[in-house]
Amino acid sequence: MNNKIKFEYPNYLQIIFDKLNKNNIKSIIVGGYIRDYLLNISSKDIDVELYGINSFEQLEKILEEFGEVNSVGKSFGVCKLSLKNQEIDFSLPRIDNKISSGHRGFDIIINENLDFKTASSRRDFTINAIGYDVTLKKILDPFNGLDDLKNRTLKAVDINKFIQDPLRVFRAVGFYSRFNLTIDKKLFRICKKMCDDNILDELPQERIFSEIKKIILKSTKPSTGFLLLKNLNALKYLKPLDKLTKENLEKVLKALDKLSEIKTNNNKTNITLSLATLCYKFNIKETEIFLENLTTEKKILKDILSLTQNNFKNYYNDSELLELATKVNIENFLIFSSAVNPTINKEIFKTIKIKAKELNILNKKAPPFLQGRDILACGIEPSNKYKEILSEAYKAQINLKITSHKEAKKWLKNYLAT
Repeated sequence: MNNKIKFEYPNYLQIIFDKLNKNNIKSIIVGGYIRDYLLNISSKDIDVELYGINSFEQLEKILEEFGEVNSVGKSFGVCKLSLKNQEIDFSLPRIDNKISSGHRGFDIIINENLDFKTASSRRDFTINAIGYDVTLKKILDPFNGLDDLKNRTLKAVDINKFIQDPLRVFRAVGFYSRFNLTIDKKLFRICKKMCDDNILDELPQERIFSEIKKIILKSTKPSTGFLLLKNLNALKYLKPLDKLTKENLEKVLKALDKLSEIKTNNNKTNITLSLATLCYKFNIKETEIFLENLTTEKKILKDILSLTQNNFKNYYNDSELLELATKVNIENFLIFSSAVNPTINKEIFKTIKIKAKELNILNKKAPPFLQGRDILACGIEPSNKYKEILSEAYKAQINLKITSHKEAKKWLKNYLAT
């Protein structure tokens, strides 16, 4: 253990820790918050493990004094407190026993008498098994996670327990990619064996997708994570990415890294752009298969196909750009296209973006000049013909034959006269 390392936490937590201490409850900050602090990474996730308490009701009563309490994780011994626009997890020490297949197939035994080392032995990696005793003000490091963090090495706390949770393979890849770590040889071998033995087959798609999103959003170079997945024989869970030629996989991953440099401030958009990049060498059927392995959300398929199935051109006239806006979000399309076409001059994308802004179609299609009320004003009752007229009018608008509402009404008059 090492108690000389500087560690800080938000001041507003101290009043809670003092209250818990008065009730003879020891508070230990655990896991990711400590890891991220030591890596000089900003983190909002704070997990606190409590010792000397076995009553969940007592914990709820104490925490209710400080904010809104959510006990949805009660069966896992976890109580969430919302405070300062942040959610803090307070948990009781526990032992996890594997009783059935799947990452949820564990019997949870809460035990207030556990020591920190025993309680931490259930954790996945040594760098996540570091604690900070807020009363003694010292770091607790029973599995030498500090050394592994210093050496940038990812090691399992307990290989025998590691293999009980197949999701940990994807978590290992995520940490490797996000924090630029090397992976311990023993850990690599066991992850590879778990993939070779198809143990990960029992994972639900949403859990795999959750970890893939972390790799995409939180890695400076997400390609490193996907290359590790390949080396672990885990790309088979992202079919047909595993069937790409070496050359095409290299192009896809290079584009993915490029995208991570120019991504937007919207994580949902970044996920869509990244998945489209991973799919840009696929045909429509292959894209459908890839996404079916990750999510049941239909809209994401539509958005991705709009990006991958529209060919980028170095020049668009106004009419072509207006038509493109009916098929795809132009701003996202330009970001995606610049990632998958690295040899195209950046000025070309800037010029198209400026033109789209001028036409007010950067993130939406042009609103139609002709409205249903205009047709109604001509004495035509609502019918299927409305749709036909509006469609023809919009085509004329995209072709720049209609450039205002006034011209739209004139066009309608001539259309009805023919």
